[in-house]
Amino acid sequence: MSGAGAPDLSVDVSGARVALVTASWHQQVMDGLIGGARAAAVAAGAHVEEFAVPGSFELPVVAAECAVSGRFDAIVALGVVIRGGTPHFEYVCSAATEGLVRVAQDYRIAVGFGVLTCDNEQQALDRAGLPGSQEDKGAEAMASALNTARTLASLRESNT
Repeated sequence: MSGAGAPDLSVDVSGARVALVTASWHQQVMDGLIGGARAAAVAAGAHVEEFAVPGSFELPVVAAECAVSGRFDAIVALGVVIRGGTPHFEYVCSAATEGLVRVAQDYRIAVGFGVLTCDNEQQALDRAGLPGSQEDKGAEAMASALNTARTLASLRESNT
């Protein structure tokens, strides 16, 4: 959802409960992503509970546990993976992405994907929602999750 043509995802979901699962690598970028996600949650009226994990690889297992708990309407996963000189980048990006998709599908819960997969640190900073950044992927991930949670709730209500 970057750049021109991005939808307006502002939504009022007062009282929604969101698990914010965050990786710990690249602290400056993570601070921006987390700040953007928190601000978007507050603007939408959602309540956030935060869970920190070491890195992006660990995001799916904690997201799955949040889904199993039944305490949350949505989950937002934030992390940063920056390409290095080994295939590690591809493995971590693939595992995080596939794992979070699986959580969303297996538990039928909205999962906001805020894992930056960048070639270099500048690309991550440009997307982190910090002063001078071009984008705020933390806010976008939160808004996407909240919108999807609202859609799922609407579908479930119409099925009863």
